[in-house]
Amino acid sequence: MESEYLSKLIPVIFLLVLGGLEALGGLYIDSKRSKNDFTIELLSLTILPTLIQPGIFIFCFWLSDLTVPFLENYFINFSIFWQIIAFLIFDDLTQYWWHRFSHQNKTMWKLHRPHHVVEEMGVLVTYRNAILYYALMPGIYLSAILVYLGMGYVYLFYLPVKLIVILLAHSETKWDKFLYQNKWMHPIAWVIERTISTPATHFAHHGLTKEDGISNPNGNYGNLLFLWDILFGTAKITRKYPEKFGAWNLMKEPWYVQLMFPFIKSKNSRSELHSLTTKNDYNPSVDSKIFKNQK
Repeated sequence: MESEYLSKLIPVIFLLVLGGLEALGGLYIDSKRSKNDFTIELLSLTILPTLIQPGIFIFCFWLSDLTVPFLENYFINFSIFWQIIAFLIFDDLTQYWWHRFSHQNKTMWKLHRPHHVVEEMGVLVTYRNAILYYALMPGIYLSAILVYLGMGYVYLFYLPVKLIVILLAHSETKWDKFLYQNKWMHPIAWVIERTISTPATHFAHHGLTKEDGISNPNGNYGNLLFLWDILFGTAKITRKYPEKFGAWNLMKEPWYVQLMFPFIKSKNSRSELHSLTTKNDYNPSVDSKIFKNQK
């Protein structure tokens, strides 16, 4: 019970500390974020851990008890090393492909869109996605199954480590600068930036356009492991940070449309969130020009 409590508490502490450092640095004082953006971010931070993830786990446990009860805790004595590998493959690798798919499919992009239309970084960006983006995420279901199979104890350590890495990768504290500014740290930096997501590599993913020579909006998809980008050819490492973030199509939508699409759709017929398929759909896999804001 204590391990479960710490597993949930540690990422929250990191979120508050990093958010506090960003606030002290002035990020939220002179911010490009609107009240609508803050609403999206705070609701996303709340809904995923309190409703979506628990709901998926309860559903998977119920279905497993109903169909394969003899498999409960079947792998409880499985090597810890192989349990970690299982989560890296069935959770983190599947999330890499889920994330990549959301940039290659116009309809899927609409669920991921809230994560990219914000024009600055920070820990609050971390979970900006439509509710359905997470509700359908294969990695959460597969993690629940692995826990049912007896890997729950390892998950209590795996999950906070992953959340901490993701929070740090979105953080404006840019902790990896230290690695790049000190020449004697460069060999260590070389290993780290090819293993896990860092601010430099993930900021590049959020950059507005690859034309700046730094951004890689259709690459650098890794969440915990950046290694997947290295293996599948989607990595770009520059050790620099883009100056402009966001997506070309910045038509502003109310928070409830962005989070609840397609259950709640935009009333604006010019919006890509007006329907599952529209003539104004933004193609996130193309990076050739910057669109002007639509009104």
